Amino acid sequence: MFDRLSRSWGLVKASASVLQQDKELLVFPMLSLGALLLVFLSFAAPVIGLGVLEGLHRGSRIPAGFYAIAFLFYFCQYFVIFFFNAALIGAAMIRLDGGNPTLGDGMRIATSRIAAIAGYALIAATVGMVLRAIQERVGFVGRIVVGLLGVGWSIATYLVVPVLVAREVGPIDAVKESAALLKKTWGENVIGRVGLAAAFGFIYLGVVGCGALLLAGAIVARSIPLSIAVLVLTLLALGICALVQSALTGIYEAALYRYATTGEGTQGFDSQALKLAFVPKK
Repeated sequence: MFDRLSRSWGLVKASASVLQQDKELLVFPMLSLGALLLVFLSFAAPVIGLGVLEGLHRGSRIPAGFYAIAFLFYFCQYFVIFFFNAALIGAAMIRLDGGNPTLGDGMRIATSRIAAIAGYALIAATVGMVLRAIQERVGFVGRIVVGLLGVGWSIATYLVVPVLVAREVGPIDAVKESAALLKKTWGENVIGRVGLAAAFGFIYLGVVGCGALLLAGAIVARSIPLSIAVLVLTLLALGICALVQSALTGIYEAALYRYATTGEGTQGFDSQALKLAFVPKK
């Protein structure tokens, strides 16, 4: 267990070295965040117009039209996330192959696979809505089971976007291939993902803790401008951390998929760690 975690950390550190060479990869998560904000704002008006929020507050029945809007929101949200992830992973794969990717390269790759990405977003939105609907209609134990199903779906589809980027396949075949690759990884991709999330969890706690201490000092000093500045800087630091985490996750996915399918080493990555990550299960 600890050896596997150590290998995964080595791969994460290698991902960080790739990001250091191509800092423009951070632009893709930024574009994704901006697009997601536009999606949220575009759906906020219809939800308010249907009076859903007031209905929920009063305990009345939710209008049927809300479910259609919710599904479209899920679809648009997933499409934006998958599209810019595809652009990031496509650019990362160029770097891993020894090239020097540009923002245009990533966008070109994602655009060339836009139909498959939309198809996968449709599948993900459907699964998300079904799980959400079931969760609202079952008891406590049922919610736990549905939650585990959601985790299982997330794990099984972890490498779908790299598959869509690298191969001319449809979304259903991409889901199947991602699940098949999961069996080869011995859970290495899961440990790496959890390890990365845990590391940034500590970073987030550190940023929030420092921000809270500085804010307390500003409040003691009774300085409103200083308090506002501390809040803004803390939110900015958290945003930068989130962008870095997203970029590293995309690079990590690209490296895992590349080695799983080609068996070739990658500059900056420990070949032995990659080899051990994909030893066939006995």
